[in-house]
Amino acid sequence: MLLIFGLRTRSERLGLAPMVCRVCNHSGGMLLVREITRFSLFFVPLFRVRTKHALHCTNPLCGARTEIGAGEARRLLAASPR
Repeated sequence: MLLIFGLRTRSERLGLAPMVCRVCNHSGGMLLVREITRFSLFFVPLFRVRTKHALHCTNPLCGARTEIGAGEARRLLAASPR
């Protein structure tokens, strides 16, 4: 019997948060991203294994990635202009 399983991570862009990058001190929008990892069996995603939130610097020379918690991500989304 052959059993095919694995993990797949997908990224969702949630929006821009007005912040200053902690690495390069670039003031502007930081891209807020949610990364969801799912367990799949026979190429069918079954359930979530983990969810992470991260901020990506929009400065092309920096591109730093900073992980944040879910509460902070919700707060940043609520405070960001639409």
